[in-house]
Amino acid sequence: MKNYIKANEWKIIEEGFDPHLNKISESIFSLGNGRMGQRANFEETYTGDTLQGNYIAGVYYPDKTRVGWWKNGYPESLAKVINAANWIGLNVTIDGETLDLAQVQVSDFKRELNMREGYLLRSFTARLKSGKAVSVTARRFCSIANDEVAALRYSIRPLNFRGTLTITAFTDGDVKNQDSNYGEKFWEEVDGTIIGNEAYLTLRTKKTAFEVCTGSSISIFKDGSEVQPELEAIRKDKYVGQTFHIDCGQHEIFTIDKVAANLSSENHPKPLLMERCKQVVQTARAFGFEALLNEQAKAWAVKWQESDILIEGDVAAQQAIRFNIFQLFQTYTGKDDRLNIGPKGFTGEKYGGSTFWDTEAYCLPFYLATAEPAVARNLLIYRYKQLGKAIENAEKLGFSHGAALYPMVTMNGEECHNEWEITFEEIHRNGAIAFAIYNYVRYTNDTAYLQEYGLEVLVAIARFWKQRVNWSNDKHRYVILGVTGPNEYENNVDNNWYTNLMASWCLKYASEVALGLKAQQPQKYMELLKKLDFKEKELADWAYIVEKMYYPQDSKRGIFLQQDGYLDKEPLTVKHLSAADRPLNQKWSWDRILRSCFIKQADVLQGLYFFEEDYDLETIRRNFDYYEPRTVHESSLSPCVHSILAAKLNDEARAYEFYLRTARLDLDDYNNDTEDGLHITSMAGTWMSIVEGFAGMRVRNGQLQFNPFLPGKWESFSFSLIFRGARLNIKITEHGIRIKNESMVSLTLKVRETSYQLAGYAEIETGDSVIRPLV
Repeated sequence: MKNYIKANEWKIIEEGFDPHLNKISESIFSLGNGRMGQRANFEETYTGDTLQGNYIAGVYYPDKTRVGWWKNGYPESLAKVINAANWIGLNVTIDGETLDLAQVQVSDFKRELNMREGYLLRSFTARLKSGKAVSVTARRFCSIANDEVAALRYSIRPLNFRGTLTITAFTDGDVKNQDSNYGEKFWEEVDGTIIGNEAYLTLRTKKTAFEVCTGSSISIFKDGSEVQPELEAIRKDKYVGQTFHIDCGQHEIFTIDKVAANLSSENHPKPLLMERCKQVVQTARAFGFEALLNEQAKAWAVKWQESDILIEGDVAAQQAIRFNIFQLFQTYTGKDDRLNIGPKGFTGEKYGGSTFWDTEAYCLPFYLATAEPAVARNLLIYRYKQLGKAIENAEKLGFSHGAALYPMVTMNGEECHNEWEITFEEIHRNGAIAFAIYNYVRYTNDTAYLQEYGLEVLVAIARFWKQRVNWSNDKHRYVILGVTGPNEYENNVDNNWYTNLMASWCLKYASEVALGLKAQQPQKYMELLKKLDFKEKELADWAYIVEKMYYPQDSKRGIFLQQDGYLDKEPLTVKHLSAADRPLNQKWSWDRILRSCFIKQADVLQGLYFFEEDYDLETIRRNFDYYEPRTVHESSLSPCVHSILAAKLNDEARAYEFYLRTARLDLDDYNNDTEDGLHITSMAGTWMSIVEGFAGMRVRNGQLQFNPFLPGKWESFSFSLIFRGARLNIKITEHGIRIKNESMVSLTLKVRETSYQLAGYAEIETGDSVIRPLV
């Protein structure tokens, strides 16, 4: 675990340059705006260890699958968000010497990510081999006010010499993904042009034929006054740039402002792409760097007003939660229902930037509570639009009659994961899609979504489960064989309790929604029956499966069994593991992992988290106390579920312990993998740990409920929620909870077991003594 990030409430700060930490910092200090993003690569040349990364949302390439043993049903390609043109590039030479932090003496290095205003600031002093020294300050951002625009300002000051600066500002599209399976480059050039201080480069992806035009305009200043040195156009394959030379005096400050735009054919007609890009660049240039930066700050102020969590008494925790929220909004803004959330967002290439079930299970609650309903709705519409592909995916595996299996990993709806134990067996992801629909409607009361989109998805998922179960003559129950549950350290098991539970629940929920539509809008119901070739006998079939579903359990211990045969495993706990064994996935053979009882992440407990209202407290406690000691938490998604359940069980000590594991997972490089990119979906789990865990927020019977406690190190914490049109601010202290309605919408809510009517612009404050500080 690293510990080099300085504690600060609104900034992420790195002081001093350590090349061994550079790729970690490139991830941590990443920027994005939901439409594009980039790792925190240096603007100037850097020949040290780095992962250069710029990414455009929705633009992907079907990289040819690489497997050792092909199996029927495997996808032929792995779709991935691809490394796009590097627009930030500045080659800087000083009297012929290249400024390269891997080759010079670096001092006074500081990197700051300003989360309040949404920009990255870097400064350093460099002494070259000749002894010449310069100080540099660089600031850049990806605008969330205009998500096609980004900008940088780079200033350099000679400290002990007079000489000639030569700077080449460039856009380089001759890039490739580090995770390219065969070392292939995915882009080909369409067009490039340089006009004075502007440069434009249009690239096209091979196979998928997406086009992206990257444009830029540069302005040059000496001691704050604009100058116009002669620009030399540099044109190469997939490369445009401008070089200029400036004679500089000691302590004179030379600044280059570069405004840039990335426009894709997803949003603009290809024949007009470059012309549109020119318009955006020229407008941004006329606006100016400072005005763009001010616009950025104002846009982030709105985001923070809706989503900030304020923690008093713990600066490290404050910094961590704001970092998590900041990166979530940099990754996804909800403006486009064609986009989703990759586990690494725009911060790295691992997992290909594709969509997993993480979105529905972990990210949706965050966007439900911190943004307008349309944002979360677009996440669901994304899946609805891919329903046809989900049905095709199921057909490839032998399912029929409109049964849908949503992909484990996807970009366009097609499965692009090629490990058999995941691709074919981790089918519980279907349940997460259905649960997200339920969760969305429960929170927003947007029942119209069910009629417009949701029921079609639910029917297709229910049809899958009906065909996936089979009758066991031995058990006289329906069983589900050959699956992988959320615990990916168990493959090809029978009757994973969580999977069986989700299957049964999906069948039940689909029936409830169908019958509700029949009662409320019979004409719409009949139209859907015809569209889906739906017979009401299907409802009876689903109900019988629900009634007869088999759930493995152990009556002696009073627990649900993770799967058949789980108790045959050697009964160890994590305490039996030495430090040399961890992490298991790096230290043990897969055979040894599969034979062990150790659990990667919440499995049975994932089901108890989703449906906790269906189980009494003691049932949850018995299962928690049995499974948590066997859980190694080697998935970033694991600690948050355990934190929330521990809070439910009034186990504040463990709730806070698990929260700490997720809150600073990336800032402290807890799992030694931050250099691959940040854990964006886990960050949503961090938010859940506070709001659903410490504040105990739930939606029950259409009402908000709170059952809070205050972590002992904290003096207070507060957060905002949007719920069914109401905007609430909730503050929890050692004295109680205060809920302030910042809207005109009145609502009824509960604090513990007491109901309150909260009028518009009113507030309530309780001082009950059962809000317990940690000890």
